[in-house]
Amino acid sequence: MVDRVSVQLGDTLAIDDVSLEVRPGEVLGLLGPNGCGKSTLLRTIYGTQRPSAGTVHLDGLDVTSARRRDVARRCAVLTQDHATDVELSVLDVVLLGRIPHGASRRSADDDLRRASEALARTDATHLVHRAFPTLSGGERQRVLLARALCQDPRVLLLDEPTNHLDVTHQLDLLGAVGDLGVTCVVALHDLTLAAAHCDRLALLDGGRLVALGTPEEVLTPARVEATYRVACDLLTHPRTGRPLVALAPRDHGSPTAQEAS
Repeated sequence: MVDRVSVQLGDTLAIDDVSLEVRPGEVLGLLGPNGCGKSTLLRTIYGTQRPSAGTVHLDGLDVTSARRRDVARRCAVLTQDHATDVELSVLDVVLLGRIPHGASRRSADDDLRRASEALARTDATHLVHRAFPTLSGGERQRVLLARALCQDPRVLLLDEPTNHLDVTHQLDLLGAVGDLGVTCVVALHDLTLAAAHCDRLALLDGGRLVALGTPEEVLTPARVEATYRVACDLLTHPRTGRPLVALAPRDHGSPTAQEAS
């Protein structure tokens, strides 16, 4: 998907020679501290940020030269930045996801069915007749995810989708993403959530890809401490067997995990 991509933003090399192949149907978690390049990489994959070097392909389509509609037919995106004053109903916002498929290829009944299914997947059916600006932050996030699902994408890009969500809806949303069966790249800050819901993790630091693999392979205490500059212990979830990441401010008088080993 991403082949030796670099992105220069002014004087900053935001993405530095990153290559990343996302497997069909997998959920790939994109991790890293603030400013590491997660959002920039997602924008580059979707085509709203042009790379300074390298190429991006989605399902065989060269994103940098393709028409926006052709990209949108393959890929849906949920960004951190979105308008909150759109004077539309929730249903109308979700139906916007059908636009890339063209009026001649759709029927109103099919659009409504897909919108209803998407709202049900995100536990937002009860909001269908509400005005979008009246929703809470968490409700908006679920509606916008429903819009992305209504687009019927082959690839789903999510930039911090759990922002504004309570713990129940965080778990429900990421669980629903895992059940979709579509290829998904999701940027997250919560390492334990990422370990619980992602098939593989890609860890960025300073615009470079520093680790790629299973949660157990990527989230080693030494690597987490080096990347996030915190103390880290790894535990095992008693129900799922997935890693639990316990973090604390680093005590500069105590050894790091790497030094202790």
